[in-house]
Amino acid sequence: MDNDKIDKIIDKYQGDASSLIQVLLDIQNETTWLSKEILERVSEKYPVPFSKVLHIATFYKAFDLIPKGSHEIHVCNGTSCHVRGSSRVFSKIKELTKIRPGETDPDLKFSLKAVTCMGCCSAGPSMIVDGKLHSNMDPINTEDVLRSCD
Repeated sequence: MDNDKIDKIIDKYQGDASSLIQVLLDIQNETTWLSKEILERVSEKYPVPFSKVLHIATFYKAFDLIPKGSHEIHVCNGTSCHVRGSSRVFSKIKELTKIRPGETDPDLKFSLKAVTCMGCCSAGPSMIVDGKLHSNMDPINTEDVLRSCD
């Protein structure tokens, strides 16, 4: 994202330091993640030290500081899904993509996040891929879902 686009988002909030979180969210909506360069630019344009911008970006789970893959995988690791076998789902994803929760593969094809609950406890383990919910997951249908992303 070029500086002009970043500046336009910042200018929309008129440099109000209380809107810093919203500025970062708006920028991330455009870029899918917040690079160090973006955080530095926000710090330059706001009356806020880089350390504070970085603190906010690392404190809130809504912010991603690494590039996201084109396919986002969210796997529930809540108690019910864990008991029903989410660890086998994670193992299959790692086998196929070589990534763990919180990582993106080098080809930027897949990003994986562990989440604590999706609200589908009776149908777990659950997984969301590109916004679509998949329930009663096991290693076989996990592989089928990921292969369908090709």
